[in-house]
Amino acid sequence: MNSNYQLPIDGNWNTQDIVAVSTMVDDVLSLYESGVDRDRFMKDYQAFLAVMPAKGEQKSFDRDLKAQTGHQIYQAVKLVQAAPAGKVRA
Repeated sequence: MNSNYQLPIDGNWNTQDIVAVSTMVDDVLSLYESGVDRDRFMKDYQAFLAVMPAKGEQKSFDRDLKAQTGHQIYQAVKLVQAAPAGKVRA
C-alpha cells in the first residue's frame, strides 16, 4: 500500500474539517493494519459526516480512497458497526 496518498481537499474546508477527514482516513487504514477502538472510530466517523454530509460527495471520496489505498470508509464502517465494543481489527 502506498502511504503517500492525496486527499481530495475541498477549498471551502477549514483546518478542523481537514483534520476530521484525515483522521477518518487514518482510522480506516489503522483498522486494517493494527486495529482501532470502536467508540473512537464511530466518533471520528460522525465528525467526517459533519464535514461531508452529502452521500454523493461521500461516495466520490470513498472511491478515490479505495483507488489509492485499497480500502473503503463504507466497508470499514460496516465492519466496525457489527463489532462489539473495544478494539476492532479487520
